[in-house]
Amino acid sequence: MTIVTKTGDKGQTGLFGGKRIPKDYARIHAYGTVDELNAAIGVALAEEGFSRETRANLTRLQHLLFRVGGDLATPLATRAKQDRIGSSHVTEIDVWIFSLEALLPPQTQFILPGGNRRASLLHLARTVCRRAERWVVTLEKQEEINHDVLVFLNRLSDFLFLAARQAAIEEGGEVTVRY
Repeated sequence: MTIVTKTGDKGQTGLFGGKRIPKDYARIHAYGTVDELNAAIGVALAEEGFSRETRANLTRLQHLLFRVGGDLATPLATRAKQDRIGSSHVTEIDVWIFSLEALLPPQTQFILPGGNRRASLLHLARTVCRRAERWVVTLEKQEEINHDVLVFLNRLSDFLFLAARQAAIEEGGEVTVRY
């Protein structure tokens, strides 16, 4: 069996449920950017030095991002093959956020994305997450989607920001903006 199907050779792709749409449609940008985010988290996970808890959370996020992608690839009127993202997934990230906030010093200045390789990779993932979020906003203006996807991505970018701060602090500190 080959991965080559030739069904996308004319610039269209299929959604779950069978409908075909152009590859430049907002839905494709949204779930394609979620896929890119998942890959960015995978690159970050290739780095040594993450705590067991952070590594577990990032791995869990990769699994959840597959669910987000499936959710976005499945029109709301079509029965999904897997459970859609829901408020319980947002709550899961909220718990991680509150845990990190309790460990980190208060933020008093803007922080440059960097500090060390782990922090930089997490900041990169955060910016990809924000782009995915923007595409979901665009898609939601065009058609009805699962709004929990937008909430999930918004919360995920917050978590990635805090995880990047933690990684920077663990290896010598954050780099702040100087005007």
